[in-house]
Amino acid sequence: MLSFPSLWRKMGKLPSLFIFWEIFSSTVLSFPDGKIDASCDSMLPKHRHFVAQTNLPPYAISISNTSFNPGDEIVVSLIAMNNSNFKGFLLQARATGGDVAVGSFRIINPLTQGLECNNVQNSSLSHTNGENKQNVTAIWVAPSGVRHVVFRATVLQKFSVFWTEVQSQSLVSSSPPSVSTLPSFLQSTSPSITISTEEGCGIHKFCFSNPAGCTPHDPNCYFMSSQTLGSDAFSFEMSGLSDGYVAIGFSDDTIMGNDDIYICDRNAAIDHVEVQHAFSTGATTPTTMPLGKVEILATSFNNGIIKCSFISRNAISTHSRASDSLYYIFLTSGPSSNGKILKHPKRPFITDKKVNISSFAAVSGTWTTPMIVKAHGALMLIAWMTTGSVGMIFARYLKKSINQTLLGKDTWFQIHSFLMLLTVVATIIAFILAFVARKGWSSGAEAHAVLGCIVMILSFFQPVITFFRPSPQNKWRFVFNWFHMLNALVIKVLAVAAIFLGLKMVSNSPSLWMVKTMGGFVGWEALIALTLDVNLWLKKKEVYEDSNAKVKSEIFLLLIYLCGNLAFLIALLVGIGRS
Repeated sequence: MLSFPSLWRKMGKLPSLFIFWEIFSSTVLSFPDGKIDASCDSMLPKHRHFVAQTNLPPYAISISNTSFNPGDEIVVSLIAMNNSNFKGFLLQARATGGDVAVGSFRIINPLTQGLECNNVQNSSLSHTNGENKQNVTAIWVAPSGVRHVVFRATVLQKFSVFWTEVQSQSLVSSSPPSVSTLPSFLQSTSPSITISTEEGCGIHKFCFSNPAGCTPHDPNCYFMSSQTLGSDAFSFEMSGLSDGYVAIGFSDDTIMGNDDIYICDRNAAIDHVEVQHAFSTGATTPTTMPLGKVEILATSFNNGIIKCSFISRNAISTHSRASDSLYYIFLTSGPSSNGKILKHPKRPFITDKKVNISSFAAVSGTWTTPMIVKAHGALMLIAWMTTGSVGMIFARYLKKSINQTLLGKDTWFQIHSFLMLLTVVATIIAFILAFVARKGWSSGAEAHAVLGCIVMILSFFQPVITFFRPSPQNKWRFVFNWFHMLNALVIKVLAVAAIFLGLKMVSNSPSLWMVKTMGGFVGWEALIALTLDVNLWLKKKEVYEDSNAKVKSEIFLLLIYLCGNLAFLIALLVGIGRS
């Protein structure tokens, strides 16, 4: 039996073994000399227990030209972005739909070497040592007999961290193709695939655009198309005016969440347009997915218009995929930063109904607002434009104008309490609808969401604190009055600010007329409040007395206010209904 000191000495050797294994695995098994011929076909490193990263790779492949003839020389560079680096790599050119390296590389950098793959000398490129690198460059000599070519790379940051499917934009041969040189899935009697995205809509492929029937040559056109290639394979095209990205999404409903997304993104830092695959889980930044079985055909950025075309054999995946393969199509654009997309400033264009992307149809869509969001907006408008505002007017200006009782209490107080109760109830319902529509908290806690939450909390406590209201004769009654009044004022200001932001979000008019209408309402309310304050001040100063008047001046001003209030409210409700 081992004594404790002996056991301790034996266990003490374990860290040394782990350190030895780390050094051995990172220096021997990771092939720092770049002799990785065994990975020619799979392009995967032989690193047991480690898998490729699924987030967006911090690397890009740049090319000197997007077209070629046999024998042409193309300068190819593998670049590390965002101050990152890499230790090893494997770079190949592959034909669209192909699984072997094509062409050959001419070595011009001592950090690179050629590998013999597919029985072609220097058909692949790899590293010569395991030192950190930020870019490598070589010259690729174009072969004959291929039509579309894309450069692919597997990039190793360290032994346990690597990315696959780093792709360049597609290169297209300037020579006319023969049928025998095309990939097998394109050798068919079906209509040929074209990069001219406006051709064949409704005849050979499905198209979705806004404005209806527009073409990608129109700078104001947002466009996508799909064409089935059999099984789960589709040819997709998308374009739109943006200096960041254009994206298409496939959804089971018209609300963001559980959507399959393809993104055409312009990385301005390296002036490179790339295709990304992502999945949306709600009103949050989509999760980047591996490109998988995607072949990039062409990408471009000209005159502010982003265009991408690619072939995908990935099955479209949503939370509850429809058995008939029908989807709502989302088409949107927005800003990006260093290859990462940011929130789109406007709601996406969405098809009016579920569509079959395998069909031959041409449809259009608009920025649509889901009914649940419209109901949220309508309730908030009613609560804080009408019921809340009128309730506050009764409490401040009409206490002495209505000398009657209702159910044992002053009439003005009963009206005030009823209107404010309606306001709180409408706010709570609207708050719940917003959370249901968003399926949780909003990404980035945008200002509208934050203000809405503050309004909800303060609105909830406003009636609660009335249960602790001291009697009118209590010396601390003035504290309650001031707190109650100031809290109501804060709620009102924040609610109006939230409404402004909400109207800006749902407005689909370049003139933002709903936002301007809300501005008119604020001006109207300020004018009436000023008039009522002046009227109240004059009465306190006994400048005039209208005790014998059949209609008090405050009531008359309230009626005028209501007419204007309802006019603004109805206009905004109609606008939300049409958004």
